[in-house]
Amino acid sequence: MVLSRFWLIIIIGSVLYILAMLVTGNSYSIDYVVNGKKDDAMVIKELYAHQLPAAVRDSLAGSTDNRFVVKGATQKQDTTYTAERGIVKVTSGRQATDGILPTCKSAILDLIIPLIAYLSFFCGILQLLIDSGASEKLARLLSPVFVKVFPEVPAKHPAISYMTLNFAANFLGLDSAATPFGLKAMESLQELNPDKERASNAQIMFLCLHAAGLTLIPTSIIGYRAAQNAQNPADVMLPCIITSFIGTIAALVLVGIRQKINFRSGILLLSIGGIGGLLTGLMFYITHLGIAEKSHFTGNISNVILLVIILSILVYAFIHEKVFTTQGKNVFSSFVDGVSSGLNTGITIFPYILGMLVAISLFRNSGVFEIISGGIARFFLLLHVNRGVVDALPVAILRPFSSSGSRGFMIDAMQTYGVDSMAGRLSGVFQCSAETTFYVIAVYFGSIKVKNTRYTLSTMLLVDLICVIAAIVVCSMFF
Repeated sequence: MVLSRFWLIIIIGSVLYILAMLVTGNSYSIDYVVNGKKDDAMVIKELYAHQLPAAVRDSLAGSTDNRFVVKGATQKQDTTYTAERGIVKVTSGRQATDGILPTCKSAILDLIIPLIAYLSFFCGILQLLIDSGASEKLARLLSPVFVKVFPEVPAKHPAISYMTLNFAANFLGLDSAATPFGLKAMESLQELNPDKERASNAQIMFLCLHAAGLTLIPTSIIGYRAAQNAQNPADVMLPCIITSFIGTIAALVLVGIRQKINFRSGILLLSIGGIGGLLTGLMFYITHLGIAEKSHFTGNISNVILLVIILSILVYAFIHEKVFTTQGKNVFSSFVDGVSSGLNTGITIFPYILGMLVAISLFRNSGVFEIISGGIARFFLLLHVNRGVVDALPVAILRPFSSSGSRGFMIDAMQTYGVDSMAGRLSGVFQCSAETTFYVIAVYFGSIKVKNTRYTLSTMLLVDLICVIAAIVVCSMFF
């Protein structure tokens, strides 16, 4: 219900603001909202040549390509005059994101098709985990911990295995694998849900822990920093690990209080302490590596572990091939069944993804987001907050809405302020430690057709805020 209303507010508010800007003359054209593409030049007016200042007219007449650029304070503020058939088009600035129609197209070509491919493959692997009996054994091994956090989930239920693999993929920074595992976990938890249209306690706890995204290897962030020629691309690893760990503990505590989880359990405390100890040990190990060794370690460890997981499942399935035979299957046919299931899941979640992406497109292109983020930035400047923190805030503000949008702001911060500046580093930690909350809720609950998400959205947004605060504190200590 809350997500539905928020979605409506974003779309209605953005459209009303766009129309108001057109009526009042503050916008020359709103075609970009519908048909424009990300980074297209924004048309601010069109003039006849004789209406131009003499200096601009002379410069255009002397140019070889009928273009003249007036440099602004920054590259984004450049004003370009382009003459074509007696009309001079004046452009300034760049479009924030794709318009509605390009968003619909890219949602299928750039997002849904790759996502369905990932879903299909990993669901095929997961089907082997189920049919071979490995999921039950894994669930039995981990059940002492999971029954404390998810008391509604039976000790040997397959959902435990799926949640474990989802957490492991997040831990390793493997987003392409985390989503299929997570969707499968939600489907499995839905089997236990007595009210199919209302989120269960276990589903809320899982999704909030998933969104907190405990990360060991922030592979993508390190890659972006390396591409921007950072002195030490991996120097944000420790802040990312610490911030995501704080977010995970916050999610566990916040949801646990609502669900009356017993935190005095020895097994639960031992597990949290064990994860904390593992992270501490890895941090000490990584900090003693040289720059080249860090790059090699972070570039390989995640993919190696993922391949080991896939190899282990396949080998186990091969060894227990007789189990498949008793079910009237073989290993390959079981994999194909899983692929088919992943394909159906991808088709199911497409409408939810499309609806959210269109809302975000309108929100960003309308200029409402810039007004909100600019107001927040001015507020923090009045409080004398470090300028580097303020410059990175747009990433944190946009992150719950759009991963690609916040990624664009992160790269822009690295390029504008310097990849090794406070803003450059902090924007990377923001990107790593928070989640695309609205997208995740729409996709995960949409895949199982849950309409009432209860307190999931408010809790996830609060966890996002805690991660932002933690990132600022941790980066201030490190850098």
